[in-house]
Amino acid sequence: MFPPFPQEKAAEILEKLIESLNNGSILLEQTARPSTERKDQPVMLGALVCKDSSGNKVNIVTSSGKAKKLKGQNDFQFQFADSIVSSKEIEDALAENDGKIHELTFIIDSGQREENELQLLRKERLELCSRSLEKVHSLYQFHCIGGKIRSLKEICRVFNKGKLPPTGTGDCCAPKLLDYAFSHGFSPISMAEVPYPPSGKSKSTLSYLPLATPCDERCGIILPAMLGLKILYQDNSICVVNKQSGLLSVPGRGLEKADSVETRFRTLFGDKVEIRQPAVHRLVMETSGLMILAFTKDAHRNLNRQFEEKRVHKEYIALLDGILQKKGIAPQGQMELFFRLDIDNRPHQIWDAEKGKSAITQWEILDVERYKAPDGSVRNATRVLFTPHTGRTHQLRLASADSHGFGIPIIGDTLYGTCAEGERLMLHARKISFFHPVSGKEITFECEPDF
Repeated sequence: MFPPFPQEKAAEILEKLIESLNNGSILLEQTARPSTERKDQPVMLGALVCKDSSGNKVNIVTSSGKAKKLKGQNDFQFQFADSIVSSKEIEDALAENDGKIHELTFIIDSGQREENELQLLRKERLELCSRSLEKVHSLYQFHCIGGKIRSLKEICRVFNKGKLPPTGTGDCCAPKLLDYAFSHGFSPISMAEVPYPPSGKSKSTLSYLPLATPCDERCGIILPAMLGLKILYQDNSICVVNKQSGLLSVPGRGLEKADSVETRFRTLFGDKVEIRQPAVHRLVMETSGLMILAFTKDAHRNLNRQFEEKRVHKEYIALLDGILQKKGIAPQGQMELFFRLDIDNRPHQIWDAEKGKSAITQWEILDVERYKAPDGSVRNATRVLFTPHTGRTHQLRLASADSHGFGIPIIGDTLYGTCAEGERLMLHARKISFFHPVSGKEITFECEPDF
C-alpha cells in the first residue's frame, strides 16, 4: 500500500537508529523464542515522527514481529512501541490446541494410516489450527485516530469481508507505531520503514536506505481502520483515497452528520491542510471509490478547473439487479437523459425533457453473474462499466433505474430501487485520470470494487 504519511523525517530517524545499531550503542535484543523459519531473515525497523498535544516533536521507533526489542542509549530521544500482544499471550492462546495439533501432524506425516483416515485427520487438524488462529486474533485491539479502540475481528468484518487475516497481522511496524501514537494522543507527521540489516548495502546513509511501504496483505487491512481513510496516494499537494460505502464525502448539518471523508482528512493531516473544504469532488454517501482531496488552495483551484473543463476522466463499476440483454440493451453504447430535482421529494431527481439538465453516460456490459444477497438468496445481476461525460446528481443511478434509461436499478439503491438489510449500493468509482496540479503530468488511479 502507498505510505500514508511523508517518509523523509522518519527516514532521518531510521538513519540515526541504524547508525546506533552499527556502532553498538543500541542493541536489537531477542525477547522471545527465535523462529527457525525466520532465522537469518532481516527484521523491519519503523519510525514515526509525531506531535504531542503541546506541539512538541516525539520520535517513536519499533521493530517488526514480537521477537526483538531495541535497547540502549541514543541521542535522538526515541520512545519504543512494543508489541500490541505479547509473546506470552500468544503462547497461552495457542497452548490449548498445540499438543493435539502436533500429535495429529506426527500421525499424518508417518503415513501409516489409510487415505480416508488421513483425510479426516487433516480436516481435524485444520479445524484446530483455525480455532487457535481465531483465539490469537481475538487478542488484538488497535487504538485508532480519534481515540476509538477497534478489535481485529471488527476491522476484518469491514475491511476484509469478515475473513481471518494472515498470521502476524498486527505485528508489522506501521500498526504498532500508530497504535502507540494514538494511545498517547500524538498526531503523526512522518512514517517510514526499512529492512535491517539493509540487504546488500554497506552504508547506512539516508540515500542508501531501502525504504519499504506498509504491506498490502496485513497493513492493508488494519491501517484504513486505524487512520479512518484508505489512502492510495498523497504528496504535498493532493491526496487520493478509496472512500468506503456509507461514509459522507463532506460533513452535513448536525453532529450526526459530522463524520465524513473531509472531516477525517483534516483530523489526520492537521495543519498540512490549507483549505477548509479540501474535497475536490464528491461521491454520494452510498457510493464507494476514488476521491481526490487537496492540501493547498492552488491545487484545489487547479483541479476544480479541470472538472469544469471536463479534463477529468472517471469510470464506475455497477451491479444491476437483473439481465440487461433480456431488455434488448446493446453490449455497449451511450445515452443522453434529462433530469431535474423533484422539489416535492428531495433528493430524488425526475425526468424532464424540457427543463432537465443533460446527463450523458457511456456504458459497457462486462458480465452476467449470480449475486448472493445478505439473506443468502441468489439472483442474476449484470456488471456494467459506466463512463459519465457529465457530472449530474444521481446520474448513474438514474441511467440504470429510470424507464428512459435501462429500467433496471443498481442493487442496493435506496432511492430508485430496493436495499435489503445489510446490503449496500453496488456502485464504485474504480478509475480516475487527471493532470497533477503541480507537475502537469497526467496521472491515473485505479481501485477495484469489493463486490
